[in-house]
Amino acid sequence: MKHFWLPLIACLLTGWLGHGVHGATPVAPKNALDSTAQPELWFYAPTNFQVNERVDALIDLMRRAKGLGYSAMVTSDYKWGDFTDRPAHYFENLQRVKTAADRLGMEIIPAVCNIGYSNSLLMNDPNLAAALPVRDCLMTVRDGQATVANPENLLPFGDAENWKGNSPQGWSWVDGAGVSLFRDEQIKHSGKASIRMTDFAKGNEVGNARINRKLAVKPFHQYHFSAWIRTRDVKPAGDIRFVVLGKAGKSLNFTDAGVKTTQDWTQHHIVFNTLDNEEVNVYLGIWAGKGGTMWIDDVALTRVAGVNLLRREGCPLRVTSEDGKTVYEEGRDFDRWEHDKLGRVPWAGSYEVYHSLPAFKLALGSRIGQGQTIKVSYYHTTVIHGDQVCCSLLHEDVFKYVEREAREINKYFQPRRWMMNHDEIRVAGWDELYKDNQTVGEALAANVQRCADILKKVSPKATIYAWSDMFDPHHNAHADYYLCRTTLAESWRGLDKSVGIVNWNFGARDKSLAFFNQRGHGQVIAGYYDDSQVEERVKEWRAACRGKATVQAVMYATWVGNYDDLERFAKAVRGESWK
Repeated sequence: MKHFWLPLIACLLTGWLGHGVHGATPVAPKNALDSTAQPELWFYAPTNFQVNERVDALIDLMRRAKGLGYSAMVTSDYKWGDFTDRPAHYFENLQRVKTAADRLGMEIIPAVCNIGYSNSLLMNDPNLAAALPVRDCLMTVRDGQATVANPENLLPFGDAENWKGNSPQGWSWVDGAGVSLFRDEQIKHSGKASIRMTDFAKGNEVGNARINRKLAVKPFHQYHFSAWIRTRDVKPAGDIRFVVLGKAGKSLNFTDAGVKTTQDWTQHHIVFNTLDNEEVNVYLGIWAGKGGTMWIDDVALTRVAGVNLLRREGCPLRVTSEDGKTVYEEGRDFDRWEHDKLGRVPWAGSYEVYHSLPAFKLALGSRIGQGQTIKVSYYHTTVIHGDQVCCSLLHEDVFKYVEREAREINKYFQPRRWMMNHDEIRVAGWDELYKDNQTVGEALAANVQRCADILKKVSPKATIYAWSDMFDPHHNAHADYYLCRTTLAESWRGLDKSVGIVNWNFGARDKSLAFFNQRGHGQVIAGYYDDSQVEERVKEWRAACRGKATVQAVMYATWVGNYDDLERFAKAVRGESWK
C-alpha cells in the first residue's frame, strides 16, 4: 500500500451508527449528502507546512476539490512528530490552511499516531524503534576494544575472479550461465573480472537473473550483505534485490537495495537478523528484468554487531564472559555502547541501513582482559523497504509523544474528526516489554486503544478513525507478517465500535467489509490508488458494498501526489447510489 509515512486517510459520514466518541452523535457538515445513498468525498493531501509554496499549492488544491464536491481533506506532515524549534512561519502556515478551510467550508482531518510508519515520531527518541534481538554474539578484545570474533567473509568467491566455463565459482546456482550471465573482464570493480547480466529473459523465462548460495549462520545474529553494482538502462531497477530466506522460505530481509536504472559502481548494503535460523539462502540479482545490463562484483557477507543498536527499556544489553559465569557492567567494565548517530542520518527520524560499527571500548580498570572473548546480547532495529522504521508498541514514551502531537495539532485545527495512522506494522514482538506470552496482536490492541483514549482526552467530542489493514484477519492481522514474532490476530479487539474503519482491502473486499460490518463499525472506502482504471475500481467497490455495508465516505488517496484524476473519481463516486 503506502510505501512511505503519512499513511492515507478517510472519513466518516454523518449519523454513523448514531454514535461518536463517548456516545456523542457526530455533527454532519452542512453540505453532507445522505450517508445511505451518496457518500461524502474526501481527498488526502499531506504537505510540508514549513515551505510557503507548498502551502499555497495546498490551498489551491482545496479550492479545486471543493468545487468538485469534496467536503474534507485529510492532511499530515512529517514534522508533526516534533514541533520543537519550528520557525514562526510554520505555525502561521497551519493557521493559513485552517482559515482557508473555514472560508471554503472544507473540513480538515489530521492524521496522527504514526504507529507503523513511525519515523516522524522517532525524531524525538530514535531508541523507541521496534527491536530485534541478538543473542550471545562472540566479540574479542584487542587494543582495548571488542570487535566481532569471527568477521570473515562467508562469500569469499564474491569477487568473481574464479570461473568454471560460463559460471562463477562458489555459488550454489546462477540463472542463465552463458546466456544472460557472463564473465566480464572489461568492466569490473576490482580484480580481473565481474559478473555481467543482460538479456534477462534469454536465461530465464520470466526474466530472473540471480546468483544464490546456501549458508550456515548463527541464530539471532546480525549479518551485513553487500555488493558493488553497476547498471545501464536496467528496467525495473527496483527489482534488483538482496534476498535472504530462512526456514520454509520466510524472508529475513525487507530492505530495498536502492539501485538506480543507470549508475556507476556503487556499493549497496542490507543488514539482516538470522532470528532462529541456522541456515539461510541468499540471493542477489534482478527479478522479472525487462531490459538493460547490470554488473556485480565484490559481494560480501559478514557477521557484524551494533548496527542500529537500541538502548532503551525492554532492550537490555548483556555482556558476559565466554562461559557466561561473569556478568560485566557498563560503566565499570566497558564504556557506554551506543551509536551516536542512530536515527539522525541524513535527518532526524531517518535510519541508515548500514553504518560504521559503534566502538565497544573497555573502561579503565575493566575486569575484561586483552585477548579475551566475551558474549554480547543486545537489540537493534531494521529498515523496511525504502526507509520505514516501526516504533515500539508498548513503550510508555511512545504515548507521551502521541499525546504531545495531538495537543499541538488541536491548537490549530480543533478537529472534530481524527485519523489514527496504525498501518503496516512490520517489526514487533521481540523485546522484553512483552510479558506472559503476550502476542503482537494483543500488544497492538492495547496500543490502539491507548491512542484512541489519548485523542478522546484531547478532543472529547471528536470521532476517530483507523486504517483497516492491521485489524483485518483478511489482510495483515494474522500470523507470519513480515518480522512480527507472533500473530497479529485479535488486534481488532482494541477498537470499540465508535472507531470508524477506513477499508482499503480491495483484494478481499467482500470478506473485509463483512468482517467489520459484523463487528458494528462504520466503514469508509479508500477507493483510489493511483490506478488509471478509476471508474472500474469505484464500480467494483460499490458492488461489494451494496447490501453489506453502509458507506459514509469514499476517499481519493494518492501516494505520489497525483491529483489528475480528482474530477474522474468524484464523478465515478457520484454516478450511482451506494445503497
